[in-house]
Amino acid sequence: MWNSFQISASALTAQRLRMDVIASNIANAETTRAQYVDGRWVPYQRKLVVMEPAKPNRSFKSVFDKSLRQPVGQGVKVTKITHDAEPFKRVYMPTHPDADESGYVLMPNVDLLKEQVDLLGAVRSYEANVTALNASKSMFMKALEIGK
Repeated sequence: MWNSFQISASALTAQRLRMDVIASNIANAETTRAQYVDGRWVPYQRKLVVMEPAKPNRSFKSVFDKSLRQPVGQGVKVTKITHDAEPFKRVYMPTHPDADESGYVLMPNVDLLKEQVDLLGAVRSYEANVTALNASKSMFMKALEIGK
C-alpha cells in the first residue's frame, strides 16, 4: 500500500522540479549575459530535466514473477539537468549593447511556445499524480474502515 504513495510522491517531486526548470527557462528567455566564458558573455542556455525509473527495468519474466510476490513500481527519479544543444538565435538589433560588429545579438535558445507546451505537460502529469495519490489515500481509508 505504501508503495503507491512512494511512486506518486516521487513523480510529484520530479514534476515540481521540471516546472521550476521550465519557469527558469521562461524567466531567462531574453537574457543575453548568463555566463562569462573566455572573455565574452554567453546567452542563457535552455535547461532540460532528464528522468528515469527509480529502478531499471528487467526482463518481463523477472518482473512478472516478482509482481506475484510484491509490487514492482518504485517511482521515478531525476538523473540530471542538462543544457539544450540547440544553437543560440541570432537577432538583428544594432542598438543592443551586446550586438556584434554586424549588429547581431546572440539570444537564448529558449522557445516560449515549447516551454508552454512542456509546462502544460508537467502540470497535467502533476495533477494526474495528485489524483492517483488521493485515490490511494481513499482506498487506504476505506480499508481502515472495514477493519473497524
